[in-house]
Amino acid sequence: MEYKITGYQPEKLFHYFEEISAIPRGSGNEKGISDYLVAFAKDHNLVVYQDEVYNVIIKKPASAGAEAAAPVMMQGHIDMVCDKLASVEHDFEKDGLDLIVKDGVLTANGTTLGADNGIAVALMMTVLDDDTLVHPALECVFTTDEETGLVGAETLDKSKIDARIMINLDSEEEGVATVSCAGGVVATLTRSITREHVQGSTVTLEVSGLMGGHSGSDIHLERGNGDLILARIVEKLMRTGEPHLVSLSGGTKDNAINREATAVVAYADAECAQQAVEVANALIADIKAELEVFDPGFTCTVTVADGVEADAMSDADAHAFIGALRIAPNGVMRRNVAADGAVEVSSNIGVVITEEAQVTFLLSPRSSIASLQEDVKDRIQTLADAFGFDARFENEYPGWSYTPHSHVRDVFQEAYRELFGTELKIESIHAGLECGLFAEALPGLDAIAVGPTLSDVHTPDESMELASSERFYELLVDVLARLAK
Repeated sequence: MEYKITGYQPEKLFHYFEEISAIPRGSGNEKGISDYLVAFAKDHNLVVYQDEVYNVIIKKPASAGAEAAAPVMMQGHIDMVCDKLASVEHDFEKDGLDLIVKDGVLTANGTTLGADNGIAVALMMTVLDDDTLVHPALECVFTTDEETGLVGAETLDKSKIDARIMINLDSEEEGVATVSCAGGVVATLTRSITREHVQGSTVTLEVSGLMGGHSGSDIHLERGNGDLILARIVEKLMRTGEPHLVSLSGGTKDNAINREATAVVAYADAECAQQAVEVANALIADIKAELEVFDPGFTCTVTVADGVEADAMSDADAHAFIGALRIAPNGVMRRNVAADGAVEVSSNIGVVITEEAQVTFLLSPRSSIASLQEDVKDRIQTLADAFGFDARFENEYPGWSYTPHSHVRDVFQEAYRELFGTELKIESIHAGLECGLFAEALPGLDAIAVGPTLSDVHTPDESMELASSERFYELLVDVLARLAK
């Protein structure tokens, strides 16, 4: 293939990234990338294991002289969040990514880039492909369905892993090492609805221009949520008139802050519809002022169509739907005031779907404290019971606790200091990482999460600094050499 990323070292790192970017690999669609990794391993005469959900483990013996060193696991996930601008034609099931290199930054054309966590895949492949490196025995673990709840890491037979040192490559800021993370769960609320035929005028509300972001690492930034903004406007219309709610939908992923959403309400006549437009526009102006600092690109268009027919929800169903959305937990729920206000508990309403006979919304609650996670689940169940929804909790994963003494952390700090002359920052994050599942299954696991600088992951603005990836590879290779001693 003709490579777009040139002039950066090692060349193979970026070439591998381009090759995997040509393979569709959204969550649940990982067979292609998994088979690609198996073929890579066989071509390099490496031991490879692939399971029924397409997790892959590739093992490489220690370099000469390092046979006595403890084996090291490197790990990342092969799936990516698939999100795009509404204006972009792209089929994530079939199309590779259209990469763009500009001013040393890599992006994709109107879609997510998949550097979360494609860069981990490329890093491991580059290390496995280089027989000149000094390293312990390596176990490179490529997991599936991370973005939907760490499903692959939970399913993987961890008895296949001998290493008790783990380098997770799913961190997103150069110069920062993550040493603990939150646990999470996906909550799905559904309610059956009935519909009635109405005639008159419809008012369509369309939210766009929001920044969105990762529902864990960006939840504290107070960015707008398109679904909740529309629920607020629709509720205001319900209080000032008698609209019939036809639909409210938005979002594609429970773990992404919703950027775009659409609602349709119907009125008996054009005069009532025009009054609703005035009410909506006044509230939209207030919301725009509220978001000016946090989400300045917010817009909401309001359009009217007269002389139309629609099938609207019953009033009881509409009030239950909007009421549940308005009260459902969203955003930061608790901070640790003893740790610089770090987020301890949050929830994100990522997806809202209106169908003919039911409405659904998906929440992604997170907490670094197990008991508080259970409390949020209880609150969501209470909400569901109160508004006539069925609640289902799936894909739950544990947090990852901080370890006071860590050899791999010490080695990374030493290597970073000597290579770059500054200190490696150590932090905990509110997002979920697969380290917790591995630590739970492998007693005594010494783990760290690191990576190059990525920005705006889980959004079409996702980017990767190419020079940062160069430096990170240098650090990774240096650390492996130190661990080989």
